[in-house]
Amino acid sequence: MLIETLGAARDMGRLNTILGVLIRHGFGDVVRRLGLADSLERAGHALRWDNAAELARLSPPVQWRLVLEELGPTFVKLGQILAGRADLFGPEYIVEFEKLHNHVPPVPFEQLRPQLREDLGDEPERVFAHFDAEPLAAASIAQVHRARLHDGTEVVVKVRRPGITEVIEADLRLLTRLAALAEAELPPLRPYRPQQLVREFSRSLRRELDLASECRNAERIGANMAVLPWIVVPRVYWDWTRERVNVQDHIEGIPGDDLQRLDAEGLDRQELARRGARAVLKMIIEDGIFHADPHPGNVFYLADNRIAFIDFGMVGRLTERRREELLQLLMGLVQRESQAVADVLLDWAGDHHQANLGQLESEIEAFVDAYHGVPLAQLSLGDMLADVTAILREHRLSLPSDMALLIKTFITLEGMGRGLDPDFHMTTEALPMLRQVIRARYQPAVMARRTFKTLRHALAVLERLPNDAARLLRNARRGHLSVGIELAHLRRVGNQIDRAANRLAMSLIIAALIIGSSIVMTVEGGPTLFGLPAFGFLGFAGAFVGGLWLVRSIWRSSRGRDLLDD
Repeated sequence: MLIETLGAARDMGRLNTILGVLIRHGFGDVVRRLGLADSLERAGHALRWDNAAELARLSPPVQWRLVLEELGPTFVKLGQILAGRADLFGPEYIVEFEKLHNHVPPVPFEQLRPQLREDLGDEPERVFAHFDAEPLAAASIAQVHRARLHDGTEVVVKVRRPGITEVIEADLRLLTRLAALAEAELPPLRPYRPQQLVREFSRSLRRELDLASECRNAERIGANMAVLPWIVVPRVYWDWTRERVNVQDHIEGIPGDDLQRLDAEGLDRQELARRGARAVLKMIIEDGIFHADPHPGNVFYLADNRIAFIDFGMVGRLTERRREELLQLLMGLVQRESQAVADVLLDWAGDHHQANLGQLESEIEAFVDAYHGVPLAQLSLGDMLADVTAILREHRLSLPSDMALLIKTFITLEGMGRGLDPDFHMTTEALPMLRQVIRARYQPAVMARRTFKTLRHALAVLERLPNDAARLLRNARRGHLSVGIELAHLRRVGNQIDRAANRLAMSLIIAALIIGSSIVMTVEGGPTLFGLPAFGFLGFAGAFVGGLWLVRSIWRSSRGRDLLDD
């Protein structure tokens, strides 16, 4: 039966619970379309297709939120992740998903004690000078207790809930199978890539289950923030940190949403907004690892306008390539360069076969062009990013998960900044840092490394060319050669290919001139110029001129050129 292929016997009870919750909240049709209703009935489970009157009156976004809440921690976490996917869900869904929270009844301490004793190596009352059995906070994965070290340092002890791993792993197995089934049986869901979404969610949640991983993230970000002395990251005490427990400094400050207390204690709201923005922008643009959940509960304001970040269970990571693309996108938005924005978003969206590329690019260009003439201080970078992702959503295109998480962070950060200072504008804070990063990219040493890398790749292509050409001819003779041509968006793609081909051809010529001239320099006899073999000297001169042209071409094509001229 289909239901038997969905899960092993150990997961059958949980699967029945999930399906029952879906049906009770009015999603019986989804269960039927997946082919699971008949299987459940044959297995002897009575299904109620009629819904309670109060549930029937609720909107689908509200019903889905209630489903996720009822199904427990795995699905609550999934909803929190989906709250950042404005490229997949409309604003009415995002609003409901943002209401999901981790506040659950705490586990009684005596149930925690055996696990805590095993991880700490002794009773917590002996490990610490003081240990508070009453939790400071409780969430779906872990709860936090206050404690004091024997040297008087105030700390927090974060303990993973017993048995939570088994529950989450069962849920992840079922989600993986349900995603595959949904992708096969429900074609309208395929553009949203449910299997890929579940794989990324599973990796993220498993990392969050490892409380030691959270501390490694905190230390790495803390080291990056050392140049900003007004940013505080809690110290980790590794002697008592394990996969199921971690110990960090207790932060005593003003919670991020207590603005009245902020004013009462005389802190500077504008300065706090600027410092917070600078810190997160540094994480994103310079460091490539950032706090991915900087909501008010994870931010504290301290004396002297310092800012403390806590809870690094969810972090985002950006490769160097992603940061380059991000720079191009941000500069395109700030400088109102519609083509730059369209190029990056189309590259991120990946699978275009269901999209009208011409219409999509036109909408993006019209959106960006609408901001021409708007003063920089009036631009809301978060709103612009949200609007652009809404355009993608309308065309049923999704962003890579790392970029969706980044955009959510930008929007959250700008909202917090506006809460502190109504005149706060992320754009004005980001622009100086963008200029600094762009200038660093075009320093002579960096340009030299980039040119050398280009030449090395060109030589590798030249070396493989005979084998690739021979393989191509063999396939053609055997009738195995096929050519696929996609005409959509041909002009833009053709121009990009043409520019890339010109640079590649010049790189090959430069490499050949350098190699040939080096050989000529070793041959005695022949005409000379300035005391050097003439042909070798001319070859090097030609390579130098060609290199200057190549560097100039790369420089001119940079989207940051106008920004640097400001």
